Amino acid sequence: MLGAALHRAGHQVVAVSGVSAASLRRAEELLPDVPVLPPDDVAAQADLVLLAVPDDAIAGLTRGLVATGSLRAGQIVVHTCGAHGAGVLSAATEIGALSLALHPAMTFTGRAEDVERLATACMAVTAVGEDEAGWSVAEALALELGMEPVRVPEQARGLYHAALTHGANHLITLVNDCADLLRDAGVEIPDRVMAPILSASLDNALRFGDRAITGPVMRGDAGTVRAHLAALNDDDPDAVPGYRALAKRTAERAVRSGVLRADMASDVRDALEGEP
Repeated sequence: MLGAALHRAGHQVVAVSGVSAASLRRAEELLPDVPVLPPDDVAAQADLVLLAVPDDAIAGLTRGLVATGSLRAGQIVVHTCGAHGAGVLSAATEIGALSLALHPAMTFTGRAEDVERLATACMAVTAVGEDEAGWSVAEALALELGMEPVRVPEQARGLYHAALTHGANHLITLVNDCADLLRDAGVEIPDRVMAPILSASLDNALRFGDRAITGPVMRGDAGTVRAHLAALNDDDPDAVPGYRALAKRTAERAVRSGVLRADMASDVRDALEGEP
């Protein structure tokens, strides 16, 4: 995906590599005239080496490319993992390559529209140490893609990635759970019912923070919370733990932000801790 975006930005993509059928298909669709070669051949030809591989494979792949002589001093070596900083590329740094971590804060589905989405997103950038040159190169690459660079220190990458995973990935689980429950409630087109209220909730949360909280927890309606738990337990008991955890967290944030009185929060917590 980033290779196609860099190509659009004017970079010459000399070669790509892929293992899975899905990655090879994407290469054919997004970069149809670019040769597909083994990783060491790709790295040896490129001035900018982009490693878009699973998180746990980055360090080993980098060491392998160094061992085969495919990486050299003066190259720019970039990985796209959100959880790691530039330190995971230490083998490349040690031979004089410029090591960078660039993570697009965007969710991708493997379709062509993903490239268009990049221009609406931020890019988390991390360079090695205090060398301003590396940070500047990372920011320049993000800007070339039409993205807004955001500096994330090496030691904060884990927390940064956990935050986005908690928000983006768990949101999908929550929405799909909601859709299933609505179907069980007899709603034939759940997405039509969900889209306006969920879109408004997201917009309000981004604009107003915790003061956007609505619903029975914010009102201290312990009886309604008990009824919710009973209904969920009857229909899908596996949904109960998630409801409990999120409702408790909602109550905590509502009290902290001043939209729920502490005594009413206590009633809600008692309801959440009881049997459905």
